[in-house]
Amino acid sequence: MTRSYGDFHSHLVPDVDDGSRTVEEALHSIDRMVSAGVTRVITTPHFRASLAGGDEFATHMARMDRQWNEVRRAVADAYPHLDFRRGFELRMDTPAPDLSDPRLHLGDTPFVLVEWSMFTPPPGAPELLARLAAAGHVPIVAHPERYAGIDEDLDAPRAWRQAGALLQGNYGSLAGQNGPRVQGLILRMLAEGLLDYLSSDFHGRPEYTFYLSDGAEELMRQGGSGQLELLGKVNPRRLFEAKQPHPVPPLQVDGPVRRMLHGFLT
Repeated sequence: MTRSYGDFHSHLVPDVDDGSRTVEEALHSIDRMVSAGVTRVITTPHFRASLAGGDEFATHMARMDRQWNEVRRAVADAYPHLDFRRGFELRMDTPAPDLSDPRLHLGDTPFVLVEWSMFTPPPGAPELLARLAAAGHVPIVAHPERYAGIDEDLDAPRAWRQAGALLQGNYGSLAGQNGPRVQGLILRMLAEGLLDYLSSDFHGRPEYTFYLSDGAEELMRQGGSGQLELLGKVNPRRLFEAKQPHPVPPLQVDGPVRRMLHGFLT
């Protein structure tokens, strides 16, 4: 196995959201990512999908472009071999978002990273995802393990996949960053073969933990070295190449782990 991780969910554009506040913080964060084996990064500031195509869009994107170009130049100077691109984490606060601007996609690919407002999926989430797919986008739902209302049956993430979406889990969830219930949910999703990618969702500040290594170690501890290779390296690389992910086989969990997961989720 290689250490060539690809990460397409982070918040490193300075002073535009709750991620890095300065270029210096972004560079410090990139150094931590590179040290952990990351060779490809798409950074994804928060963006309200309802802004796209509206009166405020041009002004908002002009500021985003300025901040992005500043950090892009700094990263190119400090890490010339790093494939460093941008996209957005699109908060779906409208049922019919206009995602035609290519800057809203992940690093010049058809993929778009989406999240649900207030960590609560709307009732029409599958239909929204299906509309995005029909429009030629490839939606990736960020951190499905973290949303309210997701239970042991995993009906919601199954419906999102059936609507044409892919699913990206967080390394931090595997490492226990968000508590045992979220950890149990992401392990359950892995056991059902529902995830397509892992990413960091790193918010790019010195005081925050970068969980890639911790999450990877936990997945390997559960016997998932093959899944880690696909979720963290192969499939992200394919995303950067604008290719669909390879299927990820279910994580084989033994009886005690299954009982542990059931305990987390009840």
